[in-house]
Amino acid sequence: MIEATGVGWRYGANPVIDGVSITAEPGRVLGLIGPNGSGKTTLLRLLYGALKSPTGRVAVDGDPLSTLSAREAARRMAVVVQESGGETALTVAEMVLLGRGPHLSTFQRTGRDDHEVTARCLARVGATHLAARTFGGLSGGERQRVLIARALAQQATHLLLDEPTNHLDIRYQHEILRLVRGLGTCAVVVLHDLNLAARYCDDLVLLGGGGVVAAGPAGEVLDPRILEPVYGIGIRRLDIEGSPHLLFHPIDLSHPTDEECAA
Repeated sequence: MIEATGVGWRYGANPVIDGVSITAEPGRVLGLIGPNGSGKTTLLRLLYGALKSPTGRVAVDGDPLSTLSAREAARRMAVVVQESGGETALTVAEMVLLGRGPHLSTFQRTGRDDHEVTARCLARVGATHLAARTFGGLSGGERQRVLIARALAQQATHLLLDEPTNHLDIRYQHEILRLVRGLGTCAVVVLHDLNLAARYCDDLVLLGGGGVVAAGPAGEVLDPRILEPVYGIGIRRLDIEGSPHLLFHPIDLSHPTDEECAA
């Protein structure tokens, strides 16, 4: 479980988020959604300690993040950020092996067990055949699989991902998120696509105006009455086989609404 209580961050004089409190539950996928500039990535960075909130606190399984060493934090939380390691000359196997770092002492070299973990993680993401390839030569979808394999190699109990579907075609978007959902770990993922969030997230936090607009089960948060004022676009919701599907349309401000005409 990851809990943030009253956290905030500002860039210069501009507050991005203020007094935000959220909880990511064990075994569930929590999606962070909201329009551009609403603070999704900022909040994610606060959750794993890349940013230090001047207010409130972040706790991992009840332990304040501020009390954990970098090594202990890495054993508990694995992070997949955007465009990571694109220019490296490392092979895929070497890239995934880096995930074993938190389990090694300062001068300890990787051993047989570490290589076995690496092989299992590559197999889990369907990337065994890529092991000898250079990471920099992979496609976007292949890179994301490898980065998730590296995160899995940390054997952390929490997984945090910043827009893992960014720049991927529709097939890889679904494959990556289906993989994350199937891990059965506590996961926090930043997403732009609300329909992907509806399909693969158990819970959602909608950010806007510097705070949390709504939080709870995905089906409750994805209510057009909640979403439309935040995104500034018309939304129609269809429930297909028990899963929400959202259709979007511009709001025509040049014509009065039926409610306005009746007033």
